[in-house]
Amino acid sequence: MTERLVKNWRETLARVRSALMRRGRSAPDADDLVQEAWVRLACYEQEQAVQQPEAFLMRTALNLSIDAHRTKVAHGEEVLVDDVVLLDLAPGTEAIVLAKERTARLSICLGRLNAKTRNIFLAHRVDGMTYQEIARQHGLNVSTVEKHIARATVQITTGMDGW
Repeated sequence: MTERLVKNWRETLARVRSALMRRGRSAPDADDLVQEAWVRLACYEQEQAVQQPEAFLMRTALNLSIDAHRTKVAHGEEVLVDDVVLLDLAPGTEAIVLAKERTARLSICLGRLNAKTRNIFLAHRVDGMTYQEIARQHGLNVSTVEKHIARATVQITTGMDGW
């Protein structure tokens, strides 16, 4: 290494580090890039003389930074397995069992309704039909449809009590 660079190596490395940080690198990343550039300069100087070592160091560090950015964009950011938190959003076994029991209980409650009330209730709650559409389909008036749905709601709510 040239005498000038060795004498001022701290200042030189600080300038290169600052240049990297101004371009968006974090302090640890900038330190790593400066170190890698320093190693490359040392290896290169073993084979031939470097006229401007500070410029070589700066250009090498900036090129390494650009390469690291391109790699990150192309391959995604590196994440340690320990830093990854996996969330299992699937319901637990107990929730599945309870849901099956509630469904079975609802099926029993629906089976206790008379066929016409059950069909009207399901047409409204499952098929999303309006009272007017149901009344037209079954040849009833709207108030009769309302009474069927109210009767079904009360019977199902009573049957499902406790769930």
